[in-house]
Amino acid sequence: MLAAEALVIIRSLANGIDPETGEVFPADSVYQRAQSVRAMYAAAEALERNARVEQRKRELPAKTGEPWSEDEDRKLLAGFDAGRGLPELATAHERTQTGVRARLVKYGRLAA
Repeated sequence: MLAAEALVIIRSLANGIDPETGEVFPADSVYQRAQSVRAMYAAAEALERNARVEQRKRELPAKTGEPWSEDEDRKLLAGFDAGRGLPELATAHERTQTGVRARLVKYGRLAA
């Protein structure tokens, strides 16, 4: 089951509705108890948070978080010394601008 499908089911249960039939659960149902409802809302929030994290990861450049090789460092420094800007360097190295900036600070090319 995909997380998105699970989220739809959890939201339905949290709202007191049978996800398969659309019927409202009886007042004495375990799904109508305050603790159960709170737990389902907490689960829904966790699934939503996880989806946001996964979406953010998909939006980041491919090499984000990977170690820098010596060759990549040399190319980065040469590009910076040649006047290339942070956005261009970040794109060329498949890194975030923050990652590129941190590397340039490490090598003394930019002030911290």
